[in-house]
Amino acid sequence: MIPFIIDGQSVEGKEGAHILEVALDAGIEIPHLCYNESVKPYGACRLCLVEVTRKGRTRMTTSCNHPVMEGMEVFTKSEKVLRARRMIIELLLGMCPGDKLLQEMAADMGVYDVRFKKGEKDCILCGLCARVCDEVVGAHAIQFASRGDRREMVPPFGEEATNCIACGACVVACPVNVVGMKDEGDERTIVRWKRTLKMKQCKVCGNYFAPWFQLEKFREKAKLPKDFYDTCFTCRS
Repeated sequence: MIPFIIDGQSVEGKEGAHILEVALDAGIEIPHLCYNESVKPYGACRLCLVEVTRKGRTRMTTSCNHPVMEGMEVFTKSEKVLRARRMIIELLLGMCPGDKLLQEMAADMGVYDVRFKKGEKDCILCGLCARVCDEVVGAHAIQFASRGDRREMVPPFGEEATNCIACGACVVACPVNVVGMKDEGDERTIVRWKRTLKMKQCKVCGNYFAPWFQLEKFREKAKLPKDFYDTCFTCRS
């Protein structure tokens, strides 16, 4: 274990761990949006900024992807850090003014007015949905497109997300809840990607439980008996 200090508190982290995960495990809250323990840290939202002092040098860095190091001291609430976070949340809120979570986080940081021109977006462009789709699901159904103020998250080439298995992982991962999923009758739709798939009906209870396309992909990888995919999780257990 690697010993270091966060806000005057002695903590320890495993080799390869990052500041944010150690802080959260120790009950030290650091604001964040794009961090998810299931995928590699990316540092997109910048809200997890902290100051790190080591060997007499101090610098500001994102805590989600900064590895723990012996002897370093981390400051999560210095005036410099708080000022930077307020600027970042103001920029995010200017881009997505209607987002409730951003409004709540901004209020917690003392930000009530946005000095920047307000946009009309709802996606904060953290990329978490795509990273979960790539690294956890393995579907590679969505990606970033364009640059600057035209940057957006879309299926490849802006067309139908044909690789999407409608598992809903992106829906759960999205920190601002803008992806959306609807189950209606024998169809499931991932709203943001405009992907609609037919659902399979459980042979035991008759409920629709998963998209056919999703189950076919699982069958290709898992090599389980064919009838395993004929019943829902509840009836299998």
